[in-house]
Amino acid sequence: MVNKKVFIDGSAGTTGLRIYDRLSKRADIDLLILSGEQRKDAVARAAALNSSDIAFLCLPDDASREAVSYIDNPDLVVLDTSTAHRTSAGWVYGFPELSAAHHQHISHAKRIAVPGCHASGFISLVYPLIEAGILASSVRLCCHSLTGYSGGGKSMIHDYQDSGRSMLYDAPRQYGLSQQHKHLKEMVAVCGLAQAPAFCPIVGDFYSGMEVTVPLFKEDLQNGAGIEDIKAVFRSLYTGPLVQFSEGIDEDGFLSAAAFSGKDSMQIAVYGNEERILLVSRFDNLGKGASGAAIECMNIVMGLAPTTGLDV
Repeated sequence: MVNKKVFIDGSAGTTGLRIYDRLSKRADIDLLILSGEQRKDAVARAAALNSSDIAFLCLPDDASREAVSYIDNPDLVVLDTSTAHRTSAGWVYGFPELSAAHHQHISHAKRIAVPGCHASGFISLVYPLIEAGILASSVRLCCHSLTGYSGGGKSMIHDYQDSGRSMLYDAPRQYGLSQQHKHLKEMVAVCGLAQAPAFCPIVGDFYSGMEVTVPLFKEDLQNGAGIEDIKAVFRSLYTGPLVQFSEGIDEDGFLSAAAFSGKDSMQIAVYGNEERILLVSRFDNLGKGASGAAIECMNIVMGLAPTTGLDV
């Protein structure tokens, strides 16, 4: 088999570096590398994009849109890790485990939008229940998401690792206070919700890992469904190897958001009782929440096992 030529536009960022680290170990990939100066040169970037088989865009939104405008190679497969195209027409949403149709669309796509980290956790929990008729699209939801500081990129990583940092960084910090977080748009669109959830993202003093929780009340459920019906949906859908439903995953009554740090897989669980239910998704914000998801989609496009080159 002929190696695929792959270009990472934005390879110096957190997500780009992790994609590079994964792909540089693979014998079936030829990475196209630009020098420091060339990475800032639009002509050099355009040439690298158009001479590749597959390109990862690890850029801010506007820069991703600009990069797409450079492309004239009709065979190029583009995987965009930014927010720019996640709800755009002509782009496939890169979460293959949601259904057989999602997987099939990704396998033939030329434009794939890699999901956001918080959004991945929320959508993994809510989309299947709406599809199963357990939740109505009009349901009013709340979502809490605890993430490691690497999700904030180089600037936030520097702030947390700075020896002279403020004591305020020692405790978890809630953000997205205006309820305008950039992931809300895809959370609503992919799940088909009538309204956005009340979203409470929290960053903690640990490098990577993520835990997303969606609480439900009995009255939120449709058609007489209960907690066992929810578990049955997840148990049937999420059978692995990258996303798997698990029973009793807590650590003596606690759930660590860092449990999947360094991994590219995701764990789904359900807690609570018939009156109050907690839907939980645990993964790495840099793994299934970013670079791992991007590489998984690339593997599917290449006709390989989704786990190829990933740490599950």
